[in-house]
Amino acid sequence: MFYENHRLSIVIGAYGSGKSEIAVNMSLAQRKVWPDRRLLIADMDIINPFYRSSDCAPALEKAGIKVISPMYAGSNVDAPVLPPEMFVIFDDESYTGIFDIGGEDMGATVLGSIRGRIENADTQILMAVNTLRPFTSDPAQVAQMTAILSEAAGFKIDGYLHNTNLLEETTPEIIAEGERIMEEASKLTGVPVVATCYMEGTKLPEIKGHDLFPMTRQIFYNY
Repeated sequence: MFYENHRLSIVIGAYGSGKSEIAVNMSLAQRKVWPDRRLLIADMDIINPFYRSSDCAPALEKAGIKVISPMYAGSNVDAPVLPPEMFVIFDDESYTGIFDIGGEDMGATVLGSIRGRIENADTQILMAVNTLRPFTSDPAQVAQMTAILSEAAGFKIDGYLHNTNLLEETTPEIIAEGERIMEEASKLTGVPVVATCYMEGTKLPEIKGHDLFPMTRQIFYNY
């Protein structure tokens, strides 16, 4: 499965792509694969206070996963900063982890500040895409968003995580149309689709050529 291939997986995406939900589910899935490994998830979304991976800290910590959040996250401080604890994954190879990068291109720029660290680590950068969201609704838009995020991050995107959904209203036809869009976007960008993500219980069309990643909802709106 795609989340087993590298020691560090970095998940980025446009607003509404579901990247934080995917990141949390990836981390919990890693725990099932590696019951004894040291795991961490770093919430590096310094832009958006809603739908954060760190909102799931109790469930993650119960699973024995180290949760790292931006300093001042959840407070009224306007400019949370990256926590020094995140560097443990670069300094201690006994850790496997996930970075959840938020804020579209603004958030992706944080990767540039740790470029040297990332380049020297076993890392993959994955882009979550929901084709039912603005700015990623057709192949050309997906390609354009890929270029924007890649330029902001300073790294190429290694793979797409296809996450087209309408929550409980998702149908096989909706996912199939998303698959078509992502296949065309992949041809435009050269970035492969590595997985289709879906909520458990969702009916799927026939999908071949990449992983299928079942998820359970972990993040709910934080009023």
